[in-house]
Amino acid sequence: MGRAEERRARQRGGRRAAPRRRSSAAVADQASQAAPAQESQQPAAAGRRSRRAAKPEKPPKGRIRRLFTWKKMLGTFLSLCVLAIGGFLVLYNMVDVPEGNPAAQRQSNVYKYSDGTILARDGKVNREIVSLAKVPKKVQLTFVAAENKTFYSDPAINVKGTARGLLNTLRGRGKQGGSTITQQYVKNYYLNQDQTVSRKLKELVISLKVEREKSKDEILAGYINTSYYGRNAYGIQAAAQAYYRVDAEDLTVEQGAYLASLLQAPSQYDWAIASDTGKRLVTARWNYVLNNMVEEDWLPKDKRDAMKFPVPKAPKRAPGLEGQKGYLVELANHQLEKHLMDTKGLTQSEAESKVLQQGWTITLNIDPKKQAALEKAVKTELTSKLNVKKRKVDGQVQAGAVSVDPKTGKIVAMYGGENYYEHYISNATRRDYQPASTFKPVILAAALDEGAKTQDGKQIGANTIYDGKNRHQVVDNGSKVGFAPPNEDEASYGPITVQKAMNKSVNSVFAQMGTDVGMKNVMATADKLGMDTKGMQAVPAQTLGSMGASPLEMAGIYATFANHGQKVTPSIIKSAEQGTSSVDLPKPIGASVLSRTAADTVTSVLTGVVDDGTAKDSVARNSERDGQQVAGKTGTSDENKSAWFTGYTPGLVTSVGLFGESMPSGKHVTLKGATGLIPYPHRVNGGGYPAKIWADYTFGVTDKTEFDLDATEGAAVEPSDTPSAPASPSTSPSHSASTEPSKSPSKSPSKSPSQSPSSPPPSQSPSGRPSSSPPVSTPPGIPDDPVDPNTEQ
Repeated sequence: MGRAEERRARQRGGRRAAPRRRSSAAVADQASQAAPAQESQQPAAAGRRSRRAAKPEKPPKGRIRRLFTWKKMLGTFLSLCVLAIGGFLVLYNMVDVPEGNPAAQRQSNVYKYSDGTILARDGKVNREIVSLAKVPKKVQLTFVAAENKTFYSDPAINVKGTARGLLNTLRGRGKQGGSTITQQYVKNYYLNQDQTVSRKLKELVISLKVEREKSKDEILAGYINTSYYGRNAYGIQAAAQAYYRVDAEDLTVEQGAYLASLLQAPSQYDWAIASDTGKRLVTARWNYVLNNMVEEDWLPKDKRDAMKFPVPKAPKRAPGLEGQKGYLVELANHQLEKHLMDTKGLTQSEAESKVLQQGWTITLNIDPKKQAALEKAVKTELTSKLNVKKRKVDGQVQAGAVSVDPKTGKIVAMYGGENYYEHYISNATRRDYQPASTFKPVILAAALDEGAKTQDGKQIGANTIYDGKNRHQVVDNGSKVGFAPPNEDEASYGPITVQKAMNKSVNSVFAQMGTDVGMKNVMATADKLGMDTKGMQAVPAQTLGSMGASPLEMAGIYATFANHGQKVTPSIIKSAEQGTSSVDLPKPIGASVLSRTAADTVTSVLTGVVDDGTAKDSVARNSERDGQQVAGKTGTSDENKSAWFTGYTPGLVTSVGLFGESMPSGKHVTLKGATGLIPYPHRVNGGGYPAKIWADYTFGVTDKTEFDLDATEGAAVEPSDTPSAPASPSTSPSHSASTEPSKSPSKSPSKSPSQSPSSPPPSQSPSGRPSSSPPVSTPPGIPDDPVDPNTEQ
């Protein structure tokens, strides 16, 4: 049967037909015929085999595929699941729900002066547990809307959020959200704020067990009664009293939404002390809470639309923090909290809970003798002269000061306000007032450190000549930049050196210098020196100190100058201990951020401000000076809303600021006319009360020393001659955009503006004739820079 027949038979019968038998003779005949053909094929086959042998042997195909088959992958996955479930069951059985953390376990914090004497104790726990029945239902829902909208329907844990938290902890990132209300309650009441994997695993297990043992209402009640709300308030009852002076049962929905919003960042969101950013953030959070309530049908939209933000009442401070104590304790707590946030990955709320009333012993760098001397100087030179009954403005004067050892970075004295109970915002650390011309040394430091040049290619230094004309148009590469700031009292100068321009605080010179250096370079230098420049624009108006800054910041910047360019970050904490453990605090003295020559040249130039400039009367001529070398700068801001003197000797840097503030609104107001003792135009200048406070304090607590300067320029190494009286205010504005200084001052020389009590106002010439200068608009926020020691910035 042939092959075709076999195939057909197979198709018909379903099986292959048996092969036909052949005789042995036929088989032999077939073999004899095939032999010659095989012999002819052998050489070719041998050649093919030799070629195959010459090629490298290929690995077997599909080896990797065989290793990762779907069966093996599925088996591995199931094995891991079994191990994870088994491990979790073991953990679940091993971890019991612990005893809660009662308020009685909290301990007082003890604060000490640098010599070990007690400064203050702060430890009375402000908590009153209330049942959920005493909290209005819609107020309860504000917390659910803020933290966990699906609280009533979801399980005890947020698997996704918890997994993310564990992963972030393993990576060392620390901060994360996503916890349910049950998890937060467990963390607050049963555990602690540690950012560790073991704590998070315990939180997971305990949350599941608590969910089985307690109702949702019991968990919510525990959560709102154990959370920290700021103002030393633990629990909703204490918070209601602290912020609105009502009991929890009388809270409105609006007030409840604010308290619920606070839990994210209690201090940052406390309306009484919040920055503009903090107020904006808590307002957004408040709106978020109420909008969530509308989405969940817990609040009618028309009622929500009619709601207005409930501004909290001013805080009542705990007893024992009167006078300056509260300000000192507050800064110590803040610096410790920040350190824990940076090193432990805590959120702000967690850090506060970790510090407040947790049994800390915190020793401050505050020297009790220097602290007493600073308080006495403020009283002698300022507050004793204020009389609110006679002058309204006297009740609007706020003083702040910070004193730092530039070699160690220690804050040795601080003045936050007349009384912590009466003015809870610290004037030493607030940064909402312009530092004005105390910023000018930063511009000079940037120029020296960058090796900057003027528009005509000259190296900038103490002896570089600029055009000091009033309202001189600032130019950059030959083009006007649209900025022409006035000098104080419209005074106009001709060619003037940088040294004399610093002495007289000539705005037009430093506005041009900032552009020559590059405002981005100027702001970068400010940042390196310790100013918080986040959000600040690098524009020419900043050359006049139109940003916000605190005495603490300015003291740190000038301490870096005094420390020859090595970064100084002022620290109030000497040591912080809790039980048997202590905190490894960061070093206040950091790396060099300015070359020594640049820093020392700035110091050299600033000695001229004291000896031959705007601080001459109050500092250089002070009877207690006794030849002490001093460097410093005065500053007076726009509309006389702040006045500064930041100065230093080789061993002590102190920044003093006066601020005009209307209470209780906190609105910035003018200081003009305060004390009633200042001659016309009654302006409170940096060379006045701030410089007097500085001199009274500094000369009383320091010994005579000299600067060790690596500089070849400036008043300290090249004492300038007594400068001639500046030119009179010009009778017409300068229309030249050239950066070349004028050949001579104005042609009608006269006495310096405001040189006598009868000085005319800025709109008139010294002779009493109105100036013919047409008005030129001044960009908002430009400080007024006075010219002589009595009317300067």
